[in-house]
Amino acid sequence: MAWLLVIVAGMLETGFAVCLKLSHGFTRLWPTIAFASFALGSFGLLTLSLRKLDVGPAYAVWTGIGAAGTAIYGMVFLGDLVSTLKIVSISLVIVGVIGLQLSGSAH
Repeated sequence: MAWLLVIVAGMLETGFAVCLKLSHGFTRLWPTIAFASFALGSFGLLTLSLRKLDVGPAYAVWTGIGAAGTAIYGMVFLGDLVSTLKIVSISLVIVGVIGLQLSGSAH
């Protein structure tokens, strides 16, 4: 269950990163509200998961999901540059996240 919280928190991290861009420096109301909501949810779920998980693997999985998710979202929906190197790099992040998740021990 703790790993599920980390995975959902990582997806919410993607949401807050995208909304941060869409807020244009907190000058647009609804993206700013969405950013705050996603950020609170993401940090809240990560905090709950850390009751059972080691901080290193949990944090790395959280940031890896957020980074990969944000990069993919940017390429698919925001017109970010797509390149072979970027896709290979995102794939390596995902493989690393899976490895860390498998290595993480619960207390």
